[in-house]
Amino acid sequence: QVQLVESGGGLVQAGGSLRLSCAASGSIVSINAMGWYRQAPGKQRELVAGITSGGSTNYADSVKGRFTISRDNAKNTVYLQMNSLKPEDTAVYYCNAAILATPHPYAIDYWGKGTLVTVSS
Repeated sequence: QVQLVESGGGLVQAGGSLRLSCAASGSIVSINAMGWYRQAPGKQRELVAGITSGGSTNYADSVKGRFTISRDNAKNTVYLQMNSLKPEDTAVYYCNAAILATPHPYAIDYWGKGTLVTVSS
């Protein structure tokens, strides 16, 4: 069974930084795209940043220039470095990954349980 476990959330003042981590574990054969999503109270979940297995990245316009996504394929881990945080970045951040794992013959989307990021003004 595959699990995604996020860590690194917390409370930070505006202008501060946080680094989120998400480690995948289980009977993993390969991991395709990985990404971070967030959901603020009363809002829909939105894509924050994504990274392909080859390292290509994409970002939401609202975080470009402030957030950086990266991954360590040897550790099955994806990171989100968040700088210059703003109160509007406050949300639960979720890790997502398309993972090929036994016994499934195709990749499945998995989600972590989320980690709360709160940015105070």
